[in-house]
Amino acid sequence: MKDKTRALETALTGISGILVTPYDASGEIAPERLAPIIDRALGAGMHIPVVNGNTGEFYALTTDEACVMAREVVGMVGDRAPVLAGIGRGIKDACALAKASAEAGAAGLMVHQPPDPFVAPRGIVDYLTAISDASGGLPMMLYLRNDAMGTAAIAALCAVPGVRGVKWATPNPLRLAEAKAACDPAIVWVGGLAETWAPALYAVGARGFTSGLINIWPERSLAIHATLEAGDYTGANALIAGMRVFEDIRAEEMSGTNVTGVKAALAAAGQDCGPTRPPSAWPLTPSQQGKLDSFLRANNLI
Repeated sequence: MKDKTRALETALTGISGILVTPYDASGEIAPERLAPIIDRALGAGMHIPVVNGNTGEFYALTTDEACVMAREVVGMVGDRAPVLAGIGRGIKDACALAKASAEAGAAGLMVHQPPDPFVAPRGIVDYLTAISDASGGLPMMLYLRNDAMGTAAIAALCAVPGVRGVKWATPNPLRLAEAKAACDPAIVWVGGLAETWAPALYAVGARGFTSGLINIWPERSLAIHATLEAGDYTGANALIAGMRVFEDIRAEEMSGTNVTGVKAALAAAGQDCGPTRPPSAWPLTPSQQGKLDSFLRANNLI
């Protein structure tokens, strides 16, 4: 168990590839469509596939669908890499999904920050403890999208037994630096805002980053990671500039095109994973699609 945890922690300092959730023509999940996407990303060197993340439309899935996705993705990945499984929603659903993910063979859990309107930091401690118990003690990564609870509360969450790291998904590097200094040095801090924010978060101690680009252009993600690991911020920023239009499209409409951009790119590249589910925007507007097509052609992705 210690060796597996150590391997997971090492993988987390690489690229966490947030996989899409494919749908068939009737709108049902079609996990088998992920196979070529996973194969290409792992072949390029992706360190840790993530199922049931936000790019996987976690909140548009039923809990049963999320359980199926966890089982199927772990099976497709096999022993090629550790798999991180997204966990969230109300406590009973979260615990059911944690148990199913553990039984499927996930290496760890990425715990979404609860979206409930009435969330107390000390309540999240209880939430994490229950999830850990349900999974049999799988390592947990906190997916922090709001740091308003403050450094002391974040440190309390990181002190929960089983928490091994944080995916920091707020555009606040200084708060990240404060939180990192307040927590156990063994905690792994991962940039949770994809490639464009990776240099700023690396500068204050994050290692590794999340990526939706991994679904369509894993080679570029790996190149950015390599330059950051080498301390070459100039090189990393140049590589990021070459894919920024993709992230700019995903950030439009209050980030409502985040997954839309990825799935539209996959469809254009001949790997149709279906539309996104409401309330995500679908399809891209003609202007957005035109910019995406130009980006894909310019980089030989179609």
